[in-house]
Amino acid sequence: MELYRDVSTRGVPRPLASWWVGEGDDRIELAETFGEAARSLQAEGDVNATLTKLVHLAVETLEACEHAGISLFRRRQITSGPRTDDVPATLDDLQTEVGQGPCLDAIKEQETFCTGRLSQEGRWPDFSRRAHDETGVESVLSLRLFVEEDTMGALNLYSKQVEAFGEDDVAVGAVFAAHGAVAMAGARNEGNLQHAFNSRVIIEQAKGKLAGEAGVSVDEAFELLRSHARNNNVKIDAMAHAVVERDLELPAPSRAATDS
Repeated sequence: MELYRDVSTRGVPRPLASWWVGEGDDRIELAETFGEAARSLQAEGDVNATLTKLVHLAVETLEACEHAGISLFRRRQITSGPRTDDVPATLDDLQTEVGQGPCLDAIKEQETFCTGRLSQEGRWPDFSRRAHDETGVESVLSLRLFVEEDTMGALNLYSKQVEAFGEDDVAVGAVFAAHGAVAMAGARNEGNLQHAFNSRVIIEQAKGKLAGEAGVSVDEAFELLRSHARNNNVKIDAMAHAVVERDLELPAPSRAATDS
């Protein structure tokens, strides 16, 4: 049983360094593996496809790895993301149920957790034996998915072999985790920008519709939209969507109010 701590400034565990001091053929093989993985991930069209490809590449690349999955961390809740099969989801559900396990610790404690004998593991007593009995898994490697201080989940690698994952596997797993984290962060940023753009478009449409129907200026229409959203405790883009898509009619401002 080992615990690898994140010690480098880029969040890659120290064992990664061992790859770069080996023989030349090993370094070339590693570089080719990472290059192929990067090209394969880049070819996917969206983040879900990228993460699905990533977990399958992990199983293909790491000889001992039999199952792999992404656990997502959203609003303080952990849910199962892309996975190679049902085993990762079963283990995610069990960890959520009992409130302990390697994936939870990787996310909460911001470290990389590895165990080679889950059936005898004492760090997660409510999880370990049940997990082994239900899935046959003995070895678990959980790596945090993060960019800077923002934790988005964990990459979890599983094997039914005892002591399946060594330092080399931790190093390669860390690179896969970095790819996954970058893809997730990029998709989130792109999604935020797209949401902001869509919100602006729908608000402009609602302003135009209200201005025409109420006979007021565009600025007055915006104030009407904003006031109604605030009074009903909803976001302004949601109110605008209701006006445009569902023909919601807002009470027109009084003439005195618009003339003042």
